[in-house]
Amino acid sequence: MKLTHDLIERNQALLIILVILVVAVGGIVEIVPLSFQKSVTEPVAGLKPYTPLQLTGRDVYVREGCYNCHSQMVRPFRAEVERYGPFSVAGEFVYDRPFQWGSKRTGPDLHRVGGRYSDEWHRIHLNNPRDVVPESNMPGYPWLARTPANAADIEAKLRALRRLGVPYTEDEIKGARQALQGRTEADALIAYLQNLGTAVKRSK
Repeated sequence: MKLTHDLIERNQALLIILVILVVAVGGIVEIVPLSFQKSVTEPVAGLKPYTPLQLTGRDVYVREGCYNCHSQMVRPFRAEVERYGPFSVAGEFVYDRPFQWGSKRTGPDLHRVGGRYSDEWHRIHLNNPRDVVPESNMPGYPWLARTPANAADIEAKLRALRRLGVPYTEDEIKGARQALQGRTEADALIAYLQNLGTAVKRSK
């Protein structure tokens, strides 16, 4: 039986199989080579794994859905670079599981926010954003300053990340709980935000 265009269009099962085959082959051709590119798999100069406090802050960031309104990717366009700084590269996110690039900007991009404002500015902003940005429509997160940072499973998280290739030492893992003692979720989130995009600054 000759495989003609007319036959494929009339046979739904055959059409579905061929579409899946084409998408699979195309995906393999596009995605697999990325796994071997150094720019994608190796960290940029100056990139360090998250500290226990920063990692806990990242968990708070994800839990509170910050990525729904804030992108963490500066696109390689003139307007983007002029507003936010150097565009994002994959090597900055090799320790992120998963990365938080996002696509929406109800609020500004946060990838280069590290070091732009003081810790106190962030603390006020998290408590009531309109105290520092009057036009903001972001809700306040005052409970973060009252909630202790979660240290219960931090060692397990670091060990899991080490299995995935993040270079944590045994001493860093054993000292993780101590690093979170007396710290709040606001402290952790601020530490995470203050680290965003700083690897590129350190490498220059």
